[in-house]
Amino acid sequence: MNTSRVISTSIVVWIVGALFTWLTCGWLFNWVYTLPPMIWLSPDVMSSAANLFASNVITLITSFLFVIVFVIIQRGIPGKGINQGLSYGFFIWLVGALPGLATMPFYMTIATTVVFYWLGQSLVLSLISGALTAAIYKAK
Repeated sequence: MNTSRVISTSIVVWIVGALFTWLTCGWLFNWVYTLPPMIWLSPDVMSSAANLFASNVITLITSFLFVIVFVIIQRGIPGKGINQGLSYGFFIWLVGALPGLATMPFYMTIATTVVFYWLGQSLVLSLISGALTAAIYKAK
C-alpha cells in the first residue's frame, strides 16, 4: 500500500466530492430542499463554522475510507483502470447509499423527490469517486 498515494487520492476525492455536492445540492438542484415538509435546519445553522468544519472532517474521513477499501479489495473488483473504479463506485452505492436512502421515506417525513434526487446524486458521486480513485491511485 502506497500511503502517500492513498492520502493524495483521498484528498482529491474529497475536494471533487465537495465541489460536486456544492454544485448540485447548493446550486443546480437546491430547489428540492424547498419541497414540503420543511425539515431542514435554518441556512444560518447549516452554514455555521462549526457545521462546515464538522461536515468537512466527516467527508474527508469517508473519502479516506473509500480509498482504503478500494486499495484493500482492488484485486477482487472487476474491470481494469477507470472501469474498475466505476465498478467499485457502483458496488459501494449499491450496498451503501441505495439501501439507506431507499428506505428513508418509511421512517422519516421527507419529500420523495428529495430521496430520488439523493439516490441519483449519490450514484453519480460514487461513480466519479471510484473512477478518480482508480485513475489516481493506480497511476505510476
